[in-house]
Amino acid sequence: MPDALQFPIIDLSFPDRFSIANLIRQGCVDHGFFYLVNHGVDEELISKVFEQSSNFFSLPIEEKMKLVRKNHRGYTALYAEKLDTTLTTEGDSKESFYIGPLADDLNQWPLEEDLPSWRSTMETYHQKLLSAVTKLLSLIALSLKLEEDFFEKVGALIEPLAFIRLLHYPGDLNSSSEEIFGASAHSDYGMVTLLVTDGVPGLQICREKSKQPQVWEDVPSMSGAFIVNIGDMMERWTNGLFRSTLHRVLQPRQDRYSVTIHPFLFTCSVISCVICSWGRKIEMLHSLQILAKTVLWNVWKAVALSLVHQDSHP
Repeated sequence: MPDALQFPIIDLSFPDRFSIANLIRQGCVDHGFFYLVNHGVDEELISKVFEQSSNFFSLPIEEKMKLVRKNHRGYTALYAEKLDTTLTTEGDSKESFYIGPLADDLNQWPLEEDLPSWRSTMETYHQKLLSAVTKLLSLIALSLKLEEDFFEKVGALIEPLAFIRLLHYPGDLNSSSEEIFGASAHSDYGMVTLLVTDGVPGLQICREKSKQPQVWEDVPSMSGAFIVNIGDMMERWTNGLFRSTLHRVLQPRQDRYSVTIHPFLFTCSVISCVICSWGRKIEMLHSLQILAKTVLWNVWKAVALSLVHQDSHP
């Protein structure tokens, strides 16, 4: 039996920020995953979020469908999404609820009389998570040998598009002959994802997504910790130094709840770059369609130049 996965544990309260930054770098290079503890989000609040999430998903389907997703906010039903589009199955066996930025007034909320304190709990959680992510990003900058306020300077923290997803994986579904996943294999497309679960297992990663056959490893949960993984955007900015790892969720035997936040997804087109031999050649592979607004461009340019500089000065 293979050894259990061991990710670095990142303690946001640890005073030696450079040591923590080096641990983040190790986790992002080796697995694309790490644990985050002492993040400033109270366990009592997290418990309330799970309780309120369960309350919503326990509503009759007719009530949930009144808040069906629009503007990327609201409810998506069981089997409505399929993250691995190569599969021939009906869809992923999960239902979810999306909550976007609080300032744009586009979110949908259950009625207060139906679910008291539901909205206030989610709004508080959203704000607390953004605070934790902001602290984490400064350490990620240090892990890339950048100044710790780098992301703030280039505008990455201006009006961040941070989305919370409440997820419910039912455990009492009828079995069938076809293989169905709670969340089929995928990588995340943003910068980073923060995940908290109720402890029910199911999350797996595939460290070498291009190799066949794929090898999947179980990710243990850690009480009080967020599981953090790198997204496609960060992988591209670092030219693959930090890896965006393929992952999936198996269909559970009992109900499974989790909550993710995907912060800082910009409304610009994604850029592609190749940094060959660290500084000999930098090529843009796609036209940069909306980079006049420059958040993505500023981030990519600074990260790329930093990595080139690091290679030139071992």
